[in-house]
Order: sequence, then C-alpha cells, then structure tokens
Amino acid sequence: RIADDVARLVGIDRPVMVEIDETTPLSRVRIDLGDSIVLHVESGAFEDTKRPRHQSEAATAASLARCLLKARDRLDGGFGEAPADDDLTLQQAAAWDTYCAGRMARLGLTVNQQRFRYNYRNRFGFTDEVDARFERVWSADALTWGELQSLTSGESTPVEAP
Repeated sequence: RIADDVARLVGIDRPVMVEIDETTPLSRVRIDLGDSIVLHVESGAFEDTKRPRHQSEAATAASLARCLLKARDRLDGGFGEAPADDDLTLQQAAAWDTYCAGRMARLGLTVNQQRFRYNYRNRFGFTDEVDARFERVWSADALTWGELQSLTSGESTPVEAP
C-alpha cells in the first residue's frame, strides 16, 4: 500500500515491486529498472529509529520516495549519463539525495532537512558557499545530471532557486 501511494505521489507510472531482506538491520536500497521497478530493500530502511525492529510508515515512505525519485530521474532521461548507483562517489550520492529530499519535502513527505544538510556539508565542506549550493540543489525541481553536477561543483548556477 505505501509503495503504491508513494509511486503515485512521485509520478511513477509503471509497476513497483518491493523485495525486503529481513535478515539484516542495514538500510541499503538497490533499484532495478525495467518494465517494472524492483526495489531490493534491507529492512533497516523501513525501521522506526526509536523502536528498533518496528516498521515506521514515515521511514518507509521516505526511503521509497527517495529511490523512486531517483528511478524517475533515470527513466525520464535527464540522468542517463549518471553512473550506476554503486559507482556514484560520496559527493554525487549526497548531491542526488539532497535533490531528492528537497522534492520529497515539497510533495509533503516528512524530511529532516538538517540531516541532508549535514551529509552534504560532510561531503562538500562547511562553508557559506557550500550552504548556498545546498539551497540551490534542495530547491530545484527539474535538474538533469549535468545540471546537478554543475550546481554541486560550484562551476555555475544554471538553475536558480524559486
């Protein structure tokens, strides 16, 4: 039910299947794209952080939304040149997660902006310039992979925050 609701919310128009590995408390999610979208989820991704071994609907929705937004980015074509998830650098992953989280917040999902800001700072530095780039990425709605890379590198700002 949650996966179907989140898929509709983020604009996914193909079947979504979720396979959960309950043998690990880790929180990794792997995405396979095809005629359907298959999410391979380690159970920690859906866990209530205040009540271990209990599912949290908010954590489930957030994990699914982040992954489905990444899937939509790849399917829509603007992220065709993005490396496979396992090949992303820590900076690339932090930037893409920030981009997804900002869109999730605008869709009405519960998102801890400070968590993503801290992760972004850890990858790019603790400076005012990095904070300004974070805000541009967080506020963006329709980036391509190249634009995301440009925003996070500080080379230019092709997309202005609304």
